[in-house]
Amino acid sequence: MPKVIFIAALSCLLSACALLLRPPPPVGATAAEVQAAWGRPTARYTGADGEVLEYAKGPMGQQTWMARMGPDGRLRQFEQVLTDDKFGTLKPGRSTQAEVLRAVGRPTEKSYLDIPKLQVWSYRYRESEVWNSMMHLHFNHDGVLTMMMNGPDPMYEYNDSSRD
Repeated sequence: MPKVIFIAALSCLLSACALLLRPPPPVGATAAEVQAAWGRPTARYTGADGEVLEYAKGPMGQQTWMARMGPDGRLRQFEQVLTDDKFGTLKPGRSTQAEVLRAVGRPTEKSYLDIPKLQVWSYRYRESEVWNSMMHLHFNHDGVLTMMMNGPDPMYEYNDSSRD
């Protein structure tokens, strides 16, 4: 029986590795070709410049891949968007929730701060590709980004309450 469990666990592990090591689709691929290679997207966002297919690895994952399709229906760009650079393109006071979704995809979690009346979208990511972090995006009642804050991801913080 332990051998069967080991083989099943190894099979699952190898399947997970295959998903992580999957090559990006080539520029120029159709949406159908992207989906054949990467599966059904977790979300789709449309705009004047084309459709964006989201491949989120959350809520525990630190990666979201976006397939940016041109108006001709062909892949223009395929990128991992939970990065310092991509968060840096968001503009407090200007970026809307719809623009944030097209830029970095769905959040890991949503919460609401009652006193300042702000909705908070939180994203797990690897800050500077090293630190397990959370980026918190605060939106006002009009759905406009007002503030961005990042810090350690509590899921990865060591908490030894026995040392108190």
